[in-house]
Amino acid sequence: MRIQNKTVLFAALLIALAAVVVLFLTRPTATQLAAPTAIPVRVISVEQRDVPRYVSGIGSVLSLHSVIIRPQIDGILTKLWVKEGQLVKSGDLLATLDDRTIRANLDQARAQLGQNQAQLQVAEVNLKRYKLLSVDDGVSKQTYDQQQALVNQLKATAQGNQAAIDAAQVQLSYTQIHSPVTGRVGIRTVDEGNFLRMSDTQGLFSVTQIDPIAVEFSLPQHMLPTLQGLISAQTQAQVNAYLGADTDGATGDLLGAGHLTLIDNQINANTGTIRAKAEFSNAGQKLWPGQLVTIKIQTALDKDALVVPPTVVQRGLDQHFVYRVNADKVEVVPVQMVYQDTGLNIIKGVQAGDVLVSDGQSRLKAGSRIQVLSDSPQTVQTAKTEPQP
Repeated sequence: MRIQNKTVLFAALLIALAAVVVLFLTRPTATQLAAPTAIPVRVISVEQRDVPRYVSGIGSVLSLHSVIIRPQIDGILTKLWVKEGQLVKSGDLLATLDDRTIRANLDQARAQLGQNQAQLQVAEVNLKRYKLLSVDDGVSKQTYDQQQALVNQLKATAQGNQAAIDAAQVQLSYTQIHSPVTGRVGIRTVDEGNFLRMSDTQGLFSVTQIDPIAVEFSLPQHMLPTLQGLISAQTQAQVNAYLGADTDGATGDLLGAGHLTLIDNQINANTGTIRAKAEFSNAGQKLWPGQLVTIKIQTALDKDALVVPPTVVQRGLDQHFVYRVNADKVEVVPVQMVYQDTGLNIIKGVQAGDVLVSDGQSRLKAGSRIQVLSDSPQTVQTAKTEPQP
């Protein structure tokens, strides 16, 4: 019994000794307790370059000339000379109306003029004869005056006949409808053989100018001084039009590059916006009347600006700040936001070439040790480059 107790006691001592050894081996050293774990981050270098400033808005594409083709006389539509969607030039024949009645009236007016001119010719010959006879009292003064009045009457009748001819010719010209502008024919609303009236409001179709074309857009009223400066500048302000916008705010496909042409003469008091218009060359017909587009206007150019991605700048309670890398630690540097655009921020408070943390700031504070994940600092990626026209 005594031997068994000694065996149990010896086993307990061995277990206690093993526990002490394990505790000693797994206990963190003083060095381990003193050195905090490095936080993995990604960094980027501050870039210095020229940055254009832009203002953007939503605009609507408008035709500079859009005409609804309507008849100017009543008549039957005999022929359509163009197809829907066809490009036409100013002066091209579009349609013709039945002109038989007008031609008959024109021929009648010409015949009356010829008859009147013959009568006038005889009256003028008699007037000359009476004038010679009146010298020797061959005819009375009354007869001469009556003949003079007849000549004047026939001249007035001839003028009336000529006016009737001119009016008939104008009516005849209305039977041939020509395009007043260069543009594209719209959808036809009337077929050949229909009787058209001047009072019809629908018209035959429309002809809309496509090239050049305009975009009308609205901007906040505080942009008025900037727009006035762009209008008065010697160089026309470039306006780019894009197809919509991406979900992240970036512009879509470039549809055209134009220039600012005018500012509206009043501000909309209900919306607090000012309307403006830009004109675009549209040979490729990418801009279409009624289309909604995103416009961007270059308003300024920041020389030697300090540029970083938006993820670098953090917002504090009172100001913005960045984490600047200093050896294997970071320091908090207050910065000022000068300009924000898609893909970049212009800031003040740092120097060109400074290495800043671009990812992993959520675990950082002043003096935190870091581990840079990238082999070398990256540079800020240029925001979407504005294509040149």
